[in-house]
Amino acid sequence: MTPEQYVQDKAAKSGSSFYYAFLFLPPPRRAAITAFYAFCREVDDVVDEVQDPGVAATKLAWWRKEVQAAWAGQPTHPVTQALMPHTPAFDIRAEHLLAVIEGCEMDLSQSRYLDFPGLARYCHLVAGVVGEVASGIFGRTEAQTVAYAHRLGLAMQLTNIIRDVGDDARRGRIYLPVNELQQFGVKAHEVLNRGYSDRFTALMKFQAERAHRTYDEALALLPAADRRAQKPGLMMARIYRTLLREIEGQDFQVLHQRTSLTPLRKLWIAARTNWTVR
Repeated sequence: MTPEQYVQDKAAKSGSSFYYAFLFLPPPRRAAITAFYAFCREVDDVVDEVQDPGVAATKLAWWRKEVQAAWAGQPTHPVTQALMPHTPAFDIRAEHLLAVIEGCEMDLSQSRYLDFPGLARYCHLVAGVVGEVASGIFGRTEAQTVAYAHRLGLAMQLTNIIRDVGDDARRGRIYLPVNELQQFGVKAHEVLNRGYSDRFTALMKFQAERAHRTYDEALALLPAADRRAQKPGLMMARIYRTLLREIEGQDFQVLHQRTSLTPLRKLWIAARTNWTVR
């Protein structure tokens, strides 16, 4: 299996909404974003799939060394081998990949966030930086597009957090800020034990309203000159926002299930966005 086949397989198997947006890119950009996304999946899987925190930390340390070796001209993993040919053209830097690793490392040492600014720092590393790299691969001419990409990354990560409350709780993690749990009178043990209540629903409505507001703020930042090039990001935004509305429509039944859209529906949203965005 070639490095290119490896990253394509990694991206396709993830079932992520990102994959459907990649399909509409020209080959060089699609190859670059697929390799970068495969890297993000590799390091994220370390945290999600390795049970022993010490082993996970060792694996992330290995990835940190691999990134440094790759930028020194000696990539050894199929993901970095597939990515490196694209780094000059799309200004992908080692610091971008190291930031994603740093964000994943936070999951090994921190399972609660006291307030939203603390959570936003985590989101910046695991989603904002990813958005910045992706926007560069899609094509941007305006500096403000970077701000749009960071804001959109935050909005999508907030959507992930809402969708995954139950899954994360089963791993002992609660990404909902502690002071907001307190504000709505929701105890951590209620989340961990899948306890629904009117208080929990009110808390989740608050989270969803912030996510919607963040999507609106992101879209307002996107310069008209880059709107066409950034269509893949707009596809992802529409897919994720549709998912968020689906969760709202189910009255935030997120503690015992993980809401998702079908592949066909994701593809339809991506295709419709491709047709309508000018």
